[in-house]
Amino acid sequence: MIRVVLVDDEDLVRGALATLLDLEEDISVVAQGSDGEEAIELARLHQPDIVLLDLEMRVLDGLAAAEVILRELDMPVVIVTRHARHGVLKRALTLGVRAFVPKVTPASKLSAILRDVHAGGRYVDPDLAATALTANACPLSERELELLRHSLNGDTITTIAERTHLAHGTVRNYLSSAMGKLGADTRYGAARRAWEEGWI
Repeated sequence: MIRVVLVDDEDLVRGALATLLDLEEDISVVAQGSDGEEAIELARLHQPDIVLLDLEMRVLDGLAAAEVILRELDMPVVIVTRHARHGVLKRALTLGVRAFVPKVTPASKLSAILRDVHAGGRYVDPDLAATALTANACPLSERELELLRHSLNGDTITTIAERTHLAHGTVRNYLSSAMGKLGADTRYGAARRAWEEGWI
């Protein structure tokens, strides 16, 4: 029996998926959660064969949860996503995520993917893989990327200036430049775009 911990912050999607997976004779959803932090705790508690994570969760997203689970527990992680950019795919594969699957994948195919992962295999959706191969070059400088990393964490201009030993005005200028290059209205929006592209 393949024991699965399933974590998705959409109750309806999670419930439906759990029901469909439980219909399989060799798959059992042993626990369900709704955010990344819960995913980590459930993985520790139940020691499943596979952790199935939604990428776009609040509090702690699937990729951040996967990083902790893979580092601390070394168990197979499969990520499902509604909207994925190539950078996220690259980061997931670098971390050691074993499968990366769109949410539109039929339950029967997802079950087959889980079986393959349990047997030691990997799976990446072909469309997501094609996108990764045609990734755009990063237009940002190293300094802009550094400051966007801080912005992604929600740091204020003052905090960023202190941590990078730069003047407030200099920080603002770099962030403004990054926002312009990425067509973002806020520094957080620019940081999020850079994260989705896999640049930070």
